[in-house]
Amino acid sequence: MTQTISQPALAAPQPRLASRRGGLSLRELAMPLALVLICAYFEFRSTKFLGSRNLSFLAIEVSITGVLALGMFLIILPGYIDLSAGSGVGLIGGIAAVLVFQHGWSAPLALLTAAAVSVTIWALMGTIIVKERVPAFIITLGGMAAFRGIHDLVIDDSTIPVTRGSEQNLYSILTTYYLRPAIDLPLVGLVIAAMALASYLRYRRERQAGEGVDGELAFMHTFIAAQLILLFVLICNGYRGVPLSAVVLGATVLVVYILTRHTPYGRYLYAIGGNEEAAIVSGIPVHKVAIATFALMGVIVAITAFLQTAYGGYSTPDLGNTMELDAIAACVIGGTSLKGGRGTVAGVLVGALIMAALLNGMTLLAVAFEIKLIARGIVLVLAVWADVKLGKK
Repeated sequence: MTQTISQPALAAPQPRLASRRGGLSLRELAMPLALVLICAYFEFRSTKFLGSRNLSFLAIEVSITGVLALGMFLIILPGYIDLSAGSGVGLIGGIAAVLVFQHGWSAPLALLTAAAVSVTIWALMGTIIVKERVPAFIITLGGMAAFRGIHDLVIDDSTIPVTRGSEQNLYSILTTYYLRPAIDLPLVGLVIAAMALASYLRYRRERQAGEGVDGELAFMHTFIAAQLILLFVLICNGYRGVPLSAVVLGATVLVVYILTRHTPYGRYLYAIGGNEEAAIVSGIPVHKVAIATFALMGVIVAITAFLQTAYGGYSTPDLGNTMELDAIAACVIGGTSLKGGRGTVAGVLVGALIMAALLNGMTLLAVAFEIKLIARGIVLVLAVWADVKLGKK
């Protein structure tokens, strides 16, 4: 007897925020509260934490962590993991730095070449994981070691300085260029208007589809997000303006959000993570989706590498160390399940902000590097523990 598999695997991945009538979940309430407490603590210990200058630097750090965390989010959704991301950031950043500052390549050509190398490497890893059925944990763990060694060879185990402050150098301006108020305020107006229009169109579409939606809640989400964006811009303008890296993060957020929420590809990711066997029976091209996801991770690793190398001002053998831990922690803190099939872009951003705020605050307090590692490890363990406990409810 032939069974017919219906479409649940291709349906919307999880209830949308606008359709929840039961209020916010425990996690959604706890994460913003944790962020407020972290900021309050560091402001109490160091009054510079909430200053415009430090918050501007924090915006750059959040951008770097957030971009990589969004890539990790795409990898985790279908149930995979990437332990090589941090080492990849060091390798790709080092390749671009060597091409620009030792071989005289133009920055755009060097960045594109390094990005192409990154996409090729991650696509190959994805192919091995899918075609040969090797666990992603093993392949990316091997990649972590290999990339670190190749990185040392590329930079000859030395420091490659990245010239900062030159607006003619595309590499360095990624984290040293700031949008001026005359540019970023009109840009913010356009972003807020686009958010409002998107929210309205989504609300109308869901109502036409007969879904139970709460128009007031949808409006409040858009209103709060708009206020936060405006506040962020005003704070940054108190120093030099909005960092270019924050715009890069915003563009990455938009792309990942559209991919995961408004395309068949995104629905496939959630379906594969929820039940891979059901996804295969439903006709989802699991292998193609997985390989494409790893290739996309290669793009995001390249972007993160350029941002991190430009922000640090150099490529060194330890560049990118443990960054994969921050990315994984940001995802899990934000509600992404390590088993796959659950998570949101907004949650990942909150998680990235918590991780960046924690590291930034410890840096202000001159906390030893060893203590920072311990803190990151504890945060990751607690986040996974919370995911397991809340996942049972």
